[in-house]
Amino acid sequence: MSPAPASPDESLVDPGSTLTRSQRLDRLPFTRKHGKLLGASGIGWALDAMDVGLISFVIAALSVHWGISKGDGSLIASAGFAGMAIGASVGGLLADRIGRRSVFALTLLVYGLATGASALAMGVGALIALRFVVGLGLGAELPVASTLMSEFAPARIRGRVIVWLEAFWALGWILAAVIGTFVAASGPTGWRWALAVGLVPAAYSLVVRWGTPESVRFLEQKGRHDEAESVVRTFEESAGPGTGSATDPVAGASTTVSAVAPAAVGEVPAADAVRTGGIWSKALRARTAGLWAVWFCINLAYYGAFIWIPTLLVERGFSLTQSFTFTLIITLAQIPGYAVAAWLIEVLGRRWTLTVFLAGSAVAATCYGLADSEATIIAAGCALSFFNLGAWGALYAIGPELYPTAVRGTGTGAAAAFGRVASMLAPFLVPVLVVAGGQVLAFVAFAIAFALAAAAAFTLPEQRGRALAE
Repeated sequence: MSPAPASPDESLVDPGSTLTRSQRLDRLPFTRKHGKLLGASGIGWALDAMDVGLISFVIAALSVHWGISKGDGSLIASAGFAGMAIGASVGGLLADRIGRRSVFALTLLVYGLATGASALAMGVGALIALRFVVGLGLGAELPVASTLMSEFAPARIRGRVIVWLEAFWALGWILAAVIGTFVAASGPTGWRWALAVGLVPAAYSLVVRWGTPESVRFLEQKGRHDEAESVVRTFEESAGPGTGSATDPVAGASTTVSAVAPAAVGEVPAADAVRTGGIWSKALRARTAGLWAVWFCINLAYYGAFIWIPTLLVERGFSLTQSFTFTLIITLAQIPGYAVAAWLIEVLGRRWTLTVFLAGSAVAATCYGLADSEATIIAAGCALSFFNLGAWGALYAIGPELYPTAVRGTGTGAAAAFGRVASMLAPFLVPVLVVAGGQVLAFVAFAIAFALAAAAAFTLPEQRGRALAE
């Protein structure tokens, strides 16, 4: 008689331990290994932001040097967002099938090569086509990177770690603003040199592919238990022999290894329900609907505002250099926004932090629409940047926590893809609103979108300090 097969849980446990591998990861302090993973993922995130940010400066530059219309500018921006919508959905599905690391590296390669090729575009049509390909890679990279980092971060500080990952977006956008100000604005061919910098992600994809570990939870889902055990042990070895406490460089305070709370009773989606209905199963449909609503509204307002800010400033009479300089100053406010969100997310929790920052974004958007001087434009713009990017950090933290491992990539990717539909509409919406009621109407519309996102965010379940659902 053949021996009885081990139960599913037994295959996930180290023979010398009573803990699953996921529990062993959750109990670790923030180690050097976590720091390396955060850095590797964060650099990819920053390069993504740099690419997205650059196109706003390129559109402004082309409006001066090529005389393109608002319609052409909208098509260039929306082509990238159309690619992002498809990329986010497909990337999430692939991440649940072939792995988080592989998809992460592939996305960097795709959008890096396409951005470099965009620098050679000889007309608006070619630039639109290449921006669509760029978007495929950009859209897939963000939800996959946040999912990978979420599955390694210790549960006690997981939200804070993901906000710091999202904070790399500010670094990338600042880099885009610097390149836009000093390269794209340098002359008729400056925008080409700015886009040529986008080749960097293609080279970095090799670093990600060979230097980043695959998700332990994904490996277990695929039955690759030896690989999963090896990865867990490298993180445990990084923690050293005394893992009872460690200084957490992300939190900036001492953290003690302790038991991690499981998902609350009644909040863990049943495995059979997930298998039959996926992210729209009865157990998940409410959180999926709420998450999609937040993603749609925040994309509409964020990209509607920040893609057009440089061009709208030029239309108000500021020079190209002044416009780019103002945008650079406004962008710098993203960093303290992330810092405050990273602190609050483990104090107030995910839901309240996301709601508060979205509400602040609504107020700031209204103020920006009413701003009528250099000082008020910069002040309101900085407030909008502070609150909006803090909200993005909280959103990326809460998304992966809402789904079990089998559909985590799919859930986060699908929400991002739905949000990208709004980002496709936003570039076309702004010119219409500006003609109908000026910049005041445009930014009041963004304020309403932020307010609706805040209401939807408050419907999401709170997952602070809880283990990710298996």
